[in-house]
Amino acid sequence: MARHGAHVIVVGNEKGGSGKSTTAFHLAVYLLHSGYRVATIDVDSRQQTFTHYVRNRRIHIQERGLSLPNLKHYHLPTAWGDSVKDNNKAEFDMFRRAVGEVEDRVDFLVIDTPGFDTNLTRLAHSLADTLVTPVNDSLIDLNVLARIDPQTGAPLETSHYARLVQRARSERLAVDGHSVDWVLVRNRISMLGSRNSRHVHATLDSIATRFGCRVADGIAERVIFRSLFPTGMTVFDPIDEDGSESTTMSHISARQEYRNLVAALNLPVDEVEPMRLSA
Repeated sequence: MARHGAHVIVVGNEKGGSGKSTTAFHLAVYLLHSGYRVATIDVDSRQQTFTHYVRNRRIHIQERGLSLPNLKHYHLPTAWGDSVKDNNKAEFDMFRRAVGEVEDRVDFLVIDTPGFDTNLTRLAHSLADTLVTPVNDSLIDLNVLARIDPQTGAPLETSHYARLVQRARSERLAVDGHSVDWVLVRNRISMLGSRNSRHVHATLDSIATRFGCRVADGIAERVIFRSLFPTGMTVFDPIDEDGSESTTMSHISARQEYRNLVAALNLPVDEVEPMRLSA
């Protein structure tokens, strides 16, 4: 599907529990606070975690009378007709309409995908300018990308999700000559260094070399993210009852980690004129 306008960030991984929705939501709100126009699409019809984030945020802002930026958001359900062909066409049309409504009106479009393969997942990946794949700091989670040699840590065989991404990158290149910048993000990193963590990092580097993608450090495992979900707040929002800024070390550290992640993604933040830039 040819397109222009907004820079599309897709957050995807077929491994559940990798932190896709939390990552997608924080990236979107960070860009909002930085002054950019942002729209979001949730194509996970089963969990709808991203949509729940947005709904919780809207309710909390309204109930508290807060002046905080919010997202133009779409949730796209899966079609459930008897014909796979008709379902795919209905989903394509729905996806195209949602993208068409915002692509020339926002600077960034952030799409959250489910932890399993669907037609909407494939459509989203083929549209990505930047593909962010959060990967928990565990050798088990790397199996979604490749089967790993237990002795050397070298990737032996491409797994299903990596093949999906490779197809999407090929399709995107054929459509408009642009490549998808694929970034593997080490997520839920342990606060303490360990032999396992070093092994995971080395293995990810090997996988990135094989698949032509990049590796970036993500976010440490923190309780604060679970506590923020019910209100739809992020580490970039004032979360105290009086609307003042939280000063906990966990809050400050998480905020800096997300800033570092955005810097590592090499987003085209210098190619658009934001409405305002926060300090």
